[in-house]
Order: sequence, then structure tokens, then C-alpha cells
Amino acid sequence: MSGDPQRASAAGKNVRLPAAGKWLLWLFIVLAAAAAWWLVYGNLERFANWLVYGALGMSAGNRLASALAFFVFEAPKVLMLLLVVVFGVGIVRSFFTPERTRRMLAGRRQTAGNVLASLLGVVTPFCSCSAVPLFIGFVTTGVPLGVTFSFLIAAPMINEVALVLLFGLFGWKVAGLYLGTGLVIAMVAGWVIGKLRLERWVEGWVYATAPASSAVGTEGRMSLAEHVSSGRDAVKDIVGRVWPYVLAGIAVGAGIHGYVPEQLMASIMGKGAWWSVPLAVVIGIPMYSNAAGIIPVVQALLEKGAALGTVLAFMMSVIGLSLPEVIILRKVLKMPLIATFVGVVGVGILVVGYLFNIVL
Repeated sequence: MSGDPQRASAAGKNVRLPAAGKWLLWLFIVLAAAAAWWLVYGNLERFANWLVYGALGMSAGNRLASALAFFVFEAPKVLMLLLVVVFGVGIVRSFFTPERTRRMLAGRRQTAGNVLASLLGVVTPFCSCSAVPLFIGFVTTGVPLGVTFSFLIAAPMINEVALVLLFGLFGWKVAGLYLGTGLVIAMVAGWVIGKLRLERWVEGWVYATAPASSAVGTEGRMSLAEHVSSGRDAVKDIVGRVWPYVLAGIAVGAGIHGYVPEQLMASIMGKGAWWSVPLAVVIGIPMYSNAAGIIPVVQALLEKGAALGTVLAFMMSVIGLSLPEVIILRKVLKMPLIATFVGVVGVGILVVGYLFNIVL
């Protein structure tokens, strides 16, 4: 009998060793991939300059060369950042299912609910296309109207992909400004809409919808492998869907970088033009772009002398107050509530633009 425990122990070791070997292999792969990523990322600018000014022999003062160098440098840079960010975000988002989010917000009072809803909007996987099912699900499960709007404003406006891209391209100050001002707009706008008590302007059929039929997702325990798989699926879904828009945004940014004179951009979107902020918002609302696609345009505008507040207002109006979202919300909201939503959020964006143009 004394030999049985030894055989059992040896058998246990034989079972554990392959698992440990797999973990070591995965760790080696991750570290090797990270090192290769960093090596390529750190030499992109050098490669772009070599290709445009060395291999192609273009002169440094040429506008086409400047635009081409911008595109060759920024395209792989933004896409590489996007791959890493989306993978990490996909893992984080897998912990926040729609059912869990609704349960956390149900029954919350004004103010505290607005704050929590805005914070949850940053890390949850929802965009303007999810507006209708989310709105129905939240309202029919007891989430107050103002709290619901704080979430619906924060979710598309404070895009975590844009946040990390801004950090990588401009540093923590600009990224922090984007995060902080977006949260304030979502909190205050939701609070104002809640205080106005506009429930009568919600389409009647929404409140008649049974909570069970309004579910936008299911909840269950996920293993570590499933969370990692969520990150991989997010890369396939998001990057696979947005990369043409990213390249289009970089192409627009390259054109601005190479061909738009700094004096012209400073006169249109600079601090000296009082009308630049409302003009940026008016231009941004009809546009529709994901956050990753608009960041290269933002970068080019800032490099050409546009004011930070004006550019932030433009970006927020494009991704947080877009015309497609308004059209989608018309299915569940009557026009007075939609007008209030656009007006309150628009005023918040204008205040942010003017504030940062004055302070910075």
C-alpha cells in the first residue's frame, strides 16, 4: 500500500507538468510578441522617413512628401495601438454584461445614479447602434430616465479606445481632459434631463414592454479562457470593422498635415475665432465616425494650429452627438425629448470647448 501514494503523487505530477508547460509557453509567446511589437512600434517614424525621403527620394519641403510621410507613419502606429487596446478592452468588457449593468443601475437615485451610470458607460461595450435596446431595457427595469441618459451619453462619447489612443499620441494631459470633460457632460446632462421630468415624451409602447422581452444580453460565469477569447473576438469584430475608417481618417489627417496652411487652420479653428467652437460642433454632428477614425484627424488639426478646446468639441460632437444616434433614438423618444437631449449635450460640449480655449 505504501507504493500507492507514490504512484498517485507521480501521476499528479504527470498531470500538472503539461499544464505548467502550457503556461510557460504562453508566457514566452506573450513576452516575445510584446518585444516584437515594441521593436516595430519604436521604429515606425524612422521607417516612414527612410521610405519617403530615402527610398522614394522625395524632398523634405514637398507637400505630397509631408502628407505621405504622415500616412506611412500614422497608419501602422494607430492600427498597432488599436490592436492592443481593443484586446485589453475586450477582456475588461466581458466582465460587464448588459444584465449586470442594468441591475447595478436599477433603483438608483439621481446624482449618485448619474455618476455611476457615467462611469459604467466608459467600460461597457455599447455604441449608438445599441441605443434602442439599451434604453428599453434600462427604463423597463426601473432605471430612472436621467440616469439612463447619463449612461447613453457616456457610452459612445467617452470611448476607451479613443482614450488610450489619445494617451499614446498626445500624453496623459489631453487624455485626462477628454475623460474628465466627457464624464462631467454625461453626469450633468443626465441630471438635468432627470430634473426636467420628461418621461411623458418617451414613446408609450416603451413602458408597456415587458422587462423580459427587453433583455439585451445574458449573464453567466466566464472562465479565464473565455475572457481572453472575448478579447480576441473583440479584435476580430472591432478592428475588422473599423480599419477602413481608421485609414480614411488617417488619409484625411495626412491631407490636412501636408496641404492645409497653418495660418488658415489657426484662423478657422484657433482661439481667436469666437465662432470656431459652435462651428466645430455644427460640422461634427452630421458626421459619423468611430473614435479610432477621428483621432488622426484630431492630431492633424492640432498640429496645424487648431485650438485644443475647439478640437475636443469637434471630436465629442462626432462620436457623442451624431445624427445617426439621434435617428435611432427617435424610435423610442418623442421630438421634444430628443431636442432636449441634443440641446443639453450640445451646450455641455460648447462649454468644454470655450473653457479649454480660455484656460489652455
